[in-house]
Amino acid sequence: MITPEHNSRKRWAIFATLALMYILVYFYRVSLAVVAGDLTRELHLTPEQLGSLSGVLFYAYAAAQLPLGPLIDRLGSRLVISACGVLTTLGGVLFSQADTLAVAMIARILIGVGTAAVLMATFTLFSHWFSKQEFGRVSGFMVALGNLGNLGATAPLAFAVGAFGWRHSFLVIGALQAVVTLLVFLKVQDRPDVNPAHEEPEPIQKTPMMAAWGEIFGTRDFWLLGILSFCWYGNYLALQALWGGPYLMQVLHLSREATGSMLMFTSVGFIVGSSFIDTVARRFFRSYKKTLMAGQVALLLLMTAFLGWAEALPQPLLAGLFFLVGLAVSSGVMIYPIIRSMFPVGIVGTALTSLNFYVLMGAAVTQQVMGLIVGAYGNMAGNISAGAFHAAFLFPITGLALAIVLYTRAREYGQLG
Repeated sequence: MITPEHNSRKRWAIFATLALMYILVYFYRVSLAVVAGDLTRELHLTPEQLGSLSGVLFYAYAAAQLPLGPLIDRLGSRLVISACGVLTTLGGVLFSQADTLAVAMIARILIGVGTAAVLMATFTLFSHWFSKQEFGRVSGFMVALGNLGNLGATAPLAFAVGAFGWRHSFLVIGALQAVVTLLVFLKVQDRPDVNPAHEEPEPIQKTPMMAAWGEIFGTRDFWLLGILSFCWYGNYLALQALWGGPYLMQVLHLSREATGSMLMFTSVGFIVGSSFIDTVARRFFRSYKKTLMAGQVALLLLMTAFLGWAEALPQPLLAGLFFLVGLAVSSGVMIYPIIRSMFPVGIVGTALTSLNFYVLMGAAVTQQVMGLIVGAYGNMAGNISAGAFHAAFLFPITGLALAIVLYTRAREYGQLG
């Protein structure tokens, strides 16, 4: 007989399997920062081309969000994640063999589409295995574990690239992706066999795709949350996934290994923050919205360091700055319980992927626009001035300031008081 206790054990086994997949997603998102110099030399890239190569993954990821949402709600998370894992594997292997910008771009597009479903399909699955009260905590834990991939793409990747080269390093990751994809297909289950003993199941109604999108995009607060999500993630990925690496190496003259270590502090901050952010929301702010806003204001203030004052910091304080940036960035995890509380469970997959469209577009647009700004200063990718970086970082910082002001107009969702 299948009992609720059996399902409780099973849901954490599923959580662990999906966490392995999400760790790889995050690795691919941020891994270019450490190997930007290698790619620039081998593929003869300009700053604009480097920005486009990094951004194309996020454009593909974002474009895939809208059709994937209804597919997740109809086909289930397991099948969608498994199919997308195959695409990620192909893209990862192709990227490791790329000898031209065009091949590298195709590989990054495959990776972008392949990784697009993982987190939102995982959260959709969690909406069936965990209660609304548990959702904020478990989503924070998932993001925290995913950031182990972020961590792996900093100092460990820098070491591996130095020892084995970037091509062999990415080939190994591609092989690991294939193994984890098979695990997801074999081990993951979309819904529990019995309902959790502690709560009544939410009624699940099949909503037509256009009606679901109409409800979601017709909600003003969804747009306000989307704009803030765009700017939150744009700031984070601008620093962590691409331009933070060249900034540290070319302005502060750190080695690749030291740069990887510095970026690692951001990952550690994000992991620590994501692990405790739901507790902070419940015990201190008693509000998802207030927790999100406080973290975004902190992120805004910290990001101004890259307009110049970070260059006056000794390395220990600089490491502290990067850790605090990661801690502040973790407040963005609050967007997921907010969106979970905003819409019924029958369209939660569509709602989550629709919101994630803004998240990934923020990363894509910010990285590419910053590349254009740097290029406008007449700099080559391997020799960028401090002034060019300052001007480029001003773009995401200004956007975040405006988004915070707009989000003050949004109402509270998921009351915790």
